[in-house]
Amino acid sequence: MSAIVKQYETKLDAKKRLLIRKSKYAYFLVKEFDDGHIVLEPKVLVSPDEISENTLQMMDEAVNNFKSGTVSDPIDFENYLDTGNDE
Repeated sequence: MSAIVKQYETKLDAKKRLLIRKSKYAYFLVKEFDDGHIVLEPKVLVSPDEISENTLQMMDEAVNNFKSGTVSDPIDFENYLDTGNDE
């Protein structure tokens, strides 16, 4: 079982915002449940410096292919569109 690190009361401000004091995180995933309780889970966004070298090489290759015109034939989406006419 997890221990409580800090506990305090807060309230929504005039713009319906909630202040989280001295938080280590800037982003949270908010889960609201039908019984009224709310769970905030900290989210850490990935820095561009943390993208793997292999992924960056593949992205560079894709951009170079696009710029040089090495692309696939256009895709015809007509076969996939639902026209809504089921007559």
